[in-house]
Amino acid sequence: MTPLFAFLSPTTMIILGVIAVLIFGRRLPEIAKSLGKSITEFKKGAAGLENGFDDIVNPSASASPASASAAPAEPIRPPQRVAPAAPKFDDVPANAAPANTAITAAPPQP
Repeated sequence: MTPLFAFLSPTTMIILGVIAVLIFGRRLPEIAKSLGKSITEFKKGAAGLENGFDDIVNPSASASPASASAAPAEPIRPPQRVAPAAPKFDDVPANAAPANTAITAAPPQP
């Protein structure tokens, strides 16, 4: 298996660094800072997922004294149906007069 950046020699990295400084200039520290924050958040999220999976697989190991004394969480409820906010237009109100369905014109003759 070849390394991911095997094609980058030290000379190539220096040239890419000079090009990055010329293109980004003053914004380069801001870009590096935001990239660092993104990587940190990603690592926190990955660690949170790992902890969540560990809690699911082995719930007795994750029980701590602080969480044991806390109030029990309310049970998960099934989803509930919610009435639509807008009226349905295909429904006819009960007090409406019936529509006139009689044919008033004769169909065209061939």
